[in-house]
Amino acid sequence: MADTLEVDVHDVQSLLSSSERDYLVRNNGDQVAISTLKGKKVGLYFSASWCPPCQRFTPNLVDIYNELVVKGDLEIVFVSADEDEESFTGYFSKMPWLAVPFSDSETREALDKCFKVSGIPHLVFLDESGKLLSDRGVEIIGEYGSDGYPFTPERVKEIKDQEEEARKNQTLRSLLETPSRDFVIKANGDKVPMAELEGKTVGIYFMLSTFKRSSDYTGTLVKVYDELKAKDSNFEIVMIPLDDDEELLKKELDNVPWLSLPFKDKKCEKLVRYFELSTLPTVVIIGSDGKTLHPNVADAIEEHGVNAYPFTPDKFAELEKIEKARLEAQTLESVLVSGDLDFVLGKDGVKIPVSDLVGKHILIYFSAHWCPPCRAFTPKLVETYKEIKSKHDAFEVIFVSSDRDQASYDEYYATMPWLSLPYNDKRKQSLSRTFKVNGIPLLVALGPTGKTITTEARGLVMLHGAEAFPFTDERLAEIEAKFADMAKGWPDKVKHDLHDEHELVLTRSQGFMCDKCDKEGTIWAYNCEDCNFDLHPECALGKDEKDNGKPNEGWVCEGDVCYKAS
Repeated sequence: MADTLEVDVHDVQSLLSSSERDYLVRNNGDQVAISTLKGKKVGLYFSASWCPPCQRFTPNLVDIYNELVVKGDLEIVFVSADEDEESFTGYFSKMPWLAVPFSDSETREALDKCFKVSGIPHLVFLDESGKLLSDRGVEIIGEYGSDGYPFTPERVKEIKDQEEEARKNQTLRSLLETPSRDFVIKANGDKVPMAELEGKTVGIYFMLSTFKRSSDYTGTLVKVYDELKAKDSNFEIVMIPLDDDEELLKKELDNVPWLSLPFKDKKCEKLVRYFELSTLPTVVIIGSDGKTLHPNVADAIEEHGVNAYPFTPDKFAELEKIEKARLEAQTLESVLVSGDLDFVLGKDGVKIPVSDLVGKHILIYFSAHWCPPCRAFTPKLVETYKEIKSKHDAFEVIFVSSDRDQASYDEYYATMPWLSLPYNDKRKQSLSRTFKVNGIPLLVALGPTGKTITTEARGLVMLHGAEAFPFTDERLAEIEAKFADMAKGWPDKVKHDLHDEHELVLTRSQGFMCDKCDKEGTIWAYNCEDCNFDLHPECALGKDEKDNGKPNEGWVCEGDVCYKAS
């Protein structure tokens, strides 16, 4: 068996059997002769119950298997990486295919070695002769579903070529219809012929109700949709449901006025791939000619409402001018004052008028206690705040909470020395739109005039701490000049005994772990990109028996940075 496992074309019988066993098992305990796989394509599914990605992938594979098994030329064999038979049995009970018995650990280990399984889930496909078709089954099924069958590189290329051709000849029907369906549906299930959508501007709305950002956005889109329908009947929305639960879809349809593709329609996953969906919410606009007018107007709808219609390049150019004028006119009051909400809170709960902050440098900190990256960043920001504040009194930070309850807000804010908006303050929504907050933590820097300096102050604080103040381009240029001066006289490349395979290149780095001293470093590293190997400049050039006799020319280390003494 060991010799067989080393070749590219496999004898499936010897690959899956042992000296004591010539059968595989089903989850009800039935034994199935391995010889029944003769003439079939075979998928070897390396997976385990303890693996979350496996747990997520397996239901998808079950659906694909049930769809394809009727062809009669495909079988899947589960190769378990579970650590005990009880876990194996419970997990295997969800699978309609065959398995190598859990008791045969020798065969399972040999299969792992044969197909170089370094991570799971892993899915290998063999053709009828035992030749390897692909070892990228998980990736192919995840992207193409059953359309990827027989899961070969040739089939993937064929699909991509077909999609490219479809883009060239795109129509609304080619996007939304299938050979067996020429309609979309209403909330009550009534069918609406595709012919009724032709000639209209159509928004294709990708919706996942279990994703909060997506479900929250639906209310905004409903309002805009109703206004547009009242003004112009030549607009429609077709929802692309991405939920796995049909009851959730029905509940969602009950609350929206537009149309939808049917639950788990094949076009749903195809459209995800076709439009290269990478974020939610996404609203793709299809023009009256059936061509894609805009790949995602979700942010524009949220920010400009009905004023973004008809979503043409001319309209977006107009909106860009309006936005530019708004930014030029931005003041601290225009950002933070809304009606009678003209204050922020101090640590003692006292209301501080926004007018008291005019003329100061302001950081607006979007964060939440439930967010691990936020909790990791906050202590660094506290340290930076105190250092800047000790030197510049005209400086303040304002916390904008995304916490889920008052108690969490109170607990989190207690760790902060700065100001805050009240919990659940309605200004949070307008601030999130203004600064396009799609994730937290986010740190926005405003200058003394109230204009935005940068929305990427978090990275600057992480990299430079208080040195980054006041976060302007001019200050960053000064820092860069300082760093460039720091490296004067250093060689561009060095050889080091700890990594003699390649030369190490002097590289700017936002953060790394030194492979010699195991300490963190920033700013400069001697790096091998091919091997992900890094050394502090001191460790690369300092004097010891591993530095090829290079003299130590005098170094100073401050924090995570080592540089030459002047």
